[in-house]
Amino acid sequence: MQEIFPNEDQDNKYETNTVVEQEYKLIEKAYEEFSSRQYDRCLDTLNELEQCSGSNNKLEHNRAVAKFYQSGCKDHATLLKTLCENFDKTSLAGTSSPTHTKAVGTLYSPIARFNMTVIYYHRHMYQTAIETLLPLVNQLKELEEHISVLVSTFMLRLLLVTNQLRRAAAFLEMLQLPEHKSCLSLNRDALIDEDCYSCDMTTANHENYYCAYKFLAIQTCVLNRKPILVAEDGLPHFAALKAHQYYIMKDFQMAAKQLKKLCDHSEISDEPTAKMINACIANNMGVIHLRVRHYAIAAKFFQEAISFDKHVAANLRDISLYQMSTTRACEILYNMGIAMLHLRRPKEAYKCFSVPLKTHHSNPRLWFRISEACIMEHEMKMLEEDKKPMITSMVHTAGRKIYFLKPTKGNVVYSFDESGPNLHFAALALRNALTLTTYYKNAYDVTEDDETPTGREKADWRNVKDNNFCSPSGPVSKKSLDNMLCAIYAAYSYVSLRLGDYVCAYEMAQELLKAEKLSDAHRLLAQMYAGEALLMMDKIDEARPLFEPTFVSSLNAFDFETKDWRVKSLDAAQNVVRYNLAVVTAMQGDIDLCKTYLSSCTHPIVAGKVLSLKTYIDLRMSKSQPQS
Repeated sequence: MQEIFPNEDQDNKYETNTVVEQEYKLIEKAYEEFSSRQYDRCLDTLNELEQCSGSNNKLEHNRAVAKFYQSGCKDHATLLKTLCENFDKTSLAGTSSPTHTKAVGTLYSPIARFNMTVIYYHRHMYQTAIETLLPLVNQLKELEEHISVLVSTFMLRLLLVTNQLRRAAAFLEMLQLPEHKSCLSLNRDALIDEDCYSCDMTTANHENYYCAYKFLAIQTCVLNRKPILVAEDGLPHFAALKAHQYYIMKDFQMAAKQLKKLCDHSEISDEPTAKMINACIANNMGVIHLRVRHYAIAAKFFQEAISFDKHVAANLRDISLYQMSTTRACEILYNMGIAMLHLRRPKEAYKCFSVPLKTHHSNPRLWFRISEACIMEHEMKMLEEDKKPMITSMVHTAGRKIYFLKPTKGNVVYSFDESGPNLHFAALALRNALTLTTYYKNAYDVTEDDETPTGREKADWRNVKDNNFCSPSGPVSKKSLDNMLCAIYAAYSYVSLRLGDYVCAYEMAQELLKAEKLSDAHRLLAQMYAGEALLMMDKIDEARPLFEPTFVSSLNAFDFETKDWRVKSLDAAQNVVRYNLAVVTAMQGDIDLCKTYLSSCTHPIVAGKVLSLKTYIDLRMSKSQPQS
């Protein structure tokens, strides 16, 4: 977008009316040539204008914009460099002037600042884009109406893309206030008026930005779970929003049917746009199947989405700036990693999570997910070891048979140069997840979505908090944050046990037991991990009370009914506790009581362990004599 040179600060420069008329003719000519996409002629006209009136920031800005469009909207780096250099010059001029009354941020041209925001947005630098645009939002009333539409629309888009849903709703409500008299004032009837859906949102004129603003207003209502009608107009973005509305309402069948309507738009001539729509369809279909626990089907859709997205991402240096924002590799791979975890394919999940981790490294849930992949890989190796026969070999010595049992693995040891999913990386990931989660929990905003906004929030939309700690995922509820913290404590205790850090394992288990509204499954894990840590520290007397089976009878059986955990029933949990208590009594030398507990361990989950412990007891009591 180009700027029209205003009349301010020009009186001293112009000496005659002829010069003024000549310059304005050149300005109008350059603007007409730019609007008709004659960028070469536009640049020539701007050069003539520079010879006539000299160079200034606005002329340099317009020349940079024309060159950007001349390159097919690909050379955004040069445009951004020019915009930043002009911004620095304006800032220095503003701070050096003793008579300036405006803040430095308001001295820079609104259009130039808006163009910087657009570049940051399409490069996925959303927070930088918000910080760049915020000075314009703060002076909306002072801007021209068409610029106000641009700024408001883009700020609303940025708030939604960063999952600041409540803040977006508050910002939208602020725009509807009577003191904001502009074309942005929309009532509910205007939002559902089908006339606003007929605009072509691919062109950047004033009317189409007004249509885009209406669409974003409807999207804000949908994402904040406010009842609103999304009209059936046949456009792809409205069809996708309608599918999202069905998904939020948990009508997954209708959401899938609505997404199929997008297939009609996937055969358009613009190949990058078609690939983007196909990637959107495949990813959203995968999310729906992931929600209904069809993990294999979900993984298939995510693979298709990755394939479509690669066609766009493969030529990032040769695509326009506006196509860069359509790449969604991080989000798709995140979803793919979750599907791989459910399919018990930890190596693939680890590779998928590694990509979004480079961008969203402040996401505690992502750190926890990648630690789950590392733990699952370790457990699968342990299961393979358990399947091996207990007796590895047998030799004859002096007429006797000597049996060699497979060695018991001690603490896990990895080399420092070993890459891939391992417990050392799991410990690192869990430490990061715990640090971030505890920090976010202390900063958590207790105001829920269904509560009335506070007076402070009503006064300024900037005071609204969204608890969007897990971007690119949506805002986190207080219950989800507490559940995630419990899961992190349990996983951290387990990993510390396997790595031989028994003090840390005991501390994490104790923190887990202090949690409010602790599930029975986590309570069982906390007591088992704390007891095992005390055993390994030779504190047998302190460990025994933690293994008493009295608390198991009060556990909720529904907490154990999951196919993703080896302890799938209350009976299995009781057998695990009794076996661990048998180990403690054996270590204390109470063999008779140990045998009593072992006789009650009948579940297959502990059958192999029970046999090993019985063999150990028999050998210790010298009741198992070798046969010749």
